[in-house]
Amino acid sequence: MPGAGVIVNVVAVLVGTGIGLLFGSMIAERFRLIAFSAIGLSTMVIGASMSIGGLSDLGRSAVGDYSGLVLVGALVLGSVTGEAIRIEHYLERFGHWLQSVVAKRPSLSPGKSTQPGERGHNLVEGFVTASLLFCVGAMAVLGSLQDGMGDPQLLYLKSLLDGIASVALATTLGVGVGLSVIPVIVVQGGIALGASFLQPFMTPAVIAAIEMSGGALIFCIGLDLAGIKRLPVGNMLPAIVFAAVAAGVLA
Repeated sequence: MPGAGVIVNVVAVLVGTGIGLLFGSMIAERFRLIAFSAIGLSTMVIGASMSIGGLSDLGRSAVGDYSGLVLVGALVLGSVTGEAIRIEHYLERFGHWLQSVVAKRPSLSPGKSTQPGERGHNLVEGFVTASLLFCVGAMAVLGSLQDGMGDPQLLYLKSLLDGIASVALATTLGVGVGLSVIPVIVVQGGIALGASFLQPFMTPAVIAAIEMSGGALIFCIGLDLAGIKRLPVGNMLPAIVFAAVAAGVLA
């Protein structure tokens, strides 16, 4: 059934978040911190591997030696575009609105808040971080396309990975992780619904460009999760579109 993969993905994130919220308070802070660092490191490795693989695949296409320029150009133009339209700003505004909705349910956010506003910050951070992590990347795009065409297998695999990640994220960032199902439904559901229209444009070069640019953004998310450096990944999202269009034109 078209859309089954998106539904399973949403359920996996919600179940994973529920498990994280339920058992998060039982985990000592030092164990949560080291686990979060490990998640950040693994996310960086996955992102780097994805981006290098996409760059290599794009280099073997008609794009050839221009693949590196496509990556740099897409990231720069995409970041400037995202900054101009303030994508991350509006993502955070939406997160703050969601925070106000659940403000009367403080028990939804795990852990101990020792500073004013810490819990609200975690909700917004959890929503933005999880939304970017679950919606960015070739697996989200290709899985949703295949799901729309009646093959949900790739999204089933993504659901398993997202469910595990949401358990770990929810123990520290709280209920905001579960609220990331809203953009998952919008983004992946929208791609699945438009699969018949988008399918002809998904050439190997375009897929490689999506993997290359999406992997770079996932690497940035890993930097943030590991506490190394926070980059405005939300504002960089248009880079995926620029990379896909450039690959489609050059190939």
